[in-house]
Amino acid sequence: MADEDYESLAPTHKVWVHLSAGALAGMTEHCVMFPFDSVKTRLQSLCPCPEAKCPTPVHGIASMIRREGWLRPLRGVNAVAAGSVPAHALYFTVYEKTKGFLTNNSTGHANTLAYGASGALATVIHDAVMNPAEVVKQRMQMMYSPYGGTLECVRCVFKREGIQAFYRSYTTQLLMNVPFQTVHFMTYEFWQHYLNPEHKYDPRSHLISGALAGGLAAAVTTPMDCIKTVLNTQQSAEITADRSVLLKATSSYHGIKDTVSSIYRCRGSAGFFSGIQARVMFTMPATALSWSVYELFKYILSEQSG
Repeated sequence: MADEDYESLAPTHKVWVHLSAGALAGMTEHCVMFPFDSVKTRLQSLCPCPEAKCPTPVHGIASMIRREGWLRPLRGVNAVAAGSVPAHALYFTVYEKTKGFLTNNSTGHANTLAYGASGALATVIHDAVMNPAEVVKQRMQMMYSPYGGTLECVRCVFKREGIQAFYRSYTTQLLMNVPFQTVHFMTYEFWQHYLNPEHKYDPRSHLISGALAGGLAAAVTTPMDCIKTVLNTQQSAEITADRSVLLKATSSYHGIKDTVSSIYRCRGSAGFFSGIQARVMFTMPATALSWSVYELFKYILSEQSG
């Protein structure tokens, strides 16, 4: 049988294996590369920051450490860690089970659309859990963040803005993450078909496939990520008559259209690609780690339970 016609049955695993492996993968993905995410958040917010003048995200991290201390790039990491555990446990489990149902546990290029549909459904569940953690994380990452800790941030946001503040960017998050995860999963499965056609545990193929899939997905969805960041942080800047920047500590954007107008007014078309380098540099190793950890623990837990 020719390589292009290759199709086989994929291995199946118990639900608790996917839940456990997904939880570990999510925590690893978000925590290890968190400093780059902090730089990305600042670059995408409409609040001016010194990191905007840094040539690379690495210089941005160094700038934060030099001005605000060693732990500043990690501020908010506990919020994202707490959210990523249940979110990614459900994310990988829903993806694997939906993929198995739609493809009848077979592999091959004929199932590309099934991979995309499975990723889209997994994203809806994932983001419903993760969105509040994203809001808290991004508010604490800001340069002028007034919050002393995660719980204080949660209390203040809830008291001042209500529960809706934690889901203000949910629609935007889905508009970004559904195409992101569709591209992500389709690209990952595409490279797995060539690098690991037997779909066995293979660290090298999981690492490479995850990195390529994450990098491509991150690049094409950066504009929506910029909109999401502005909605979450609710900070903006106005250009005055003398072309200087006037910082507004808080603002209230009433939806995607209002946010798009604000970004374009302040930064032009280039504003929708702010932080793309940091986003790709964060996402490629993050997704590579995520898939590597997920496949590793799926393999270990399956061996132990089998």
